[in-house]
Amino acid sequence: MSSVYSDPIHGTHPEPIDHFDRLPDSLLLLVFNMIGDVKVLGRCCVVSRRFHSLVPQVENVVVRVDCVISDDDCSPSSSVKSRADGPFSTLFRLVFGGIVKPLQALGQFLGPERPSLYKTLNTSSSSSLSVGLGGGEDGERDQGGVTHHSPTQVLRNFNELRFLRIELPGGELGIDDGVLLKWRADFGSTLDSCVILGAASVFNNVHFQVPDHGNDGFCINNGSNVGNGDDNGSIPESFYTSGGLKLRVVWTISSLIAASARHYLLQSIIAEHKTLDSLVLTDADGQGVLCMNGEQLQELRVKPLSASSASKRTLVPALNMRLWYAPHLDLPDGVVLQGATLVAIRPSEQSASKKEVSDASWLSSAFEEPYGTAAKMLVKRRTYCLEMNSF
Repeated sequence: MSSVYSDPIHGTHPEPIDHFDRLPDSLLLLVFNMIGDVKVLGRCCVVSRRFHSLVPQVENVVVRVDCVISDDDCSPSSSVKSRADGPFSTLFRLVFGGIVKPLQALGQFLGPERPSLYKTLNTSSSSSLSVGLGGGEDGERDQGGVTHHSPTQVLRNFNELRFLRIELPGGELGIDDGVLLKWRADFGSTLDSCVILGAASVFNNVHFQVPDHGNDGFCINNGSNVGNGDDNGSIPESFYTSGGLKLRVVWTISSLIAASARHYLLQSIIAEHKTLDSLVLTDADGQGVLCMNGEQLQELRVKPLSASSASKRTLVPALNMRLWYAPHLDLPDGVVLQGATLVAIRPSEQSASKKEVSDASWLSSAFEEPYGTAAKMLVKRRTYCLEMNSF
């Protein structure tokens, strides 16, 4: 029997039916998991008490960070102080100065635990997620009347979290226009593997006339099959003398530093969410992707993380690397890469039972098209082996 309510003007009428009450919790959770976006889920919390009780059970969450508060945006008392000066510190700033500030900012918004999910999402008009190391007593920083919060803060009340994706507003590595640099890294308690794809220039024009000299300063022939195997995959001598190899080394080290910094800053989230089976930390530019599966997440929980004494990042172990290079690479959809380089990286002590770095399927699956095809084409060329010490 339906209930009734009394209207003093129109008399007695049946009480309206809330059709959401007729939906089972399992169906609502399915919808919430398809939504994923943490800010939308936060708004769902205030719709009803039922929604408020169901949202913490969501398993699939996406946190899109709209902005990062850098040190320049903070008060002097809350800014991050420079580390000890010295010859090495000076050299580091000269070589990697372009990525230090973004990494400090990354450390700010993946900071310590803060207030609850609902207060975070439902008392702020901002879609930005960020927090500084020197925030107020309640863990919030006000920027022009808008409050910002960390991903750790907004995730703390999700009790059944299994699949987490965090998207940064942009990659940490500042590169020139027209330059391609992408990386993907897999971590457990330390680096499991990393794949880096770079090119001195990239353009999409099948009618573009290839110049006599590429951006790296080495000669490029204009034959129809250039860079696709007719030169036996050899790296020209000018690659070593014109700075081409040095540039690739900087790309590699910079990508590894960015990846290890992301990994280090995820520790609190991983420790708090024991149910987590998959974690991806990427950026809107598609520059870098850090991935951790269930086995890798559990490894980090039970095995201590080795931190670098130089900065807040995971220590990168001694590495074996393989490099493939093509002065000119024509991809099927018209994209052209000049100075295309693929670097596959694994720890030196990794057991032989793991995949070989020359496994084309592992390398090509690291990138979306057309760059997956570029990786497949590059691994058919001559392989160059390198080693790198721990840092």
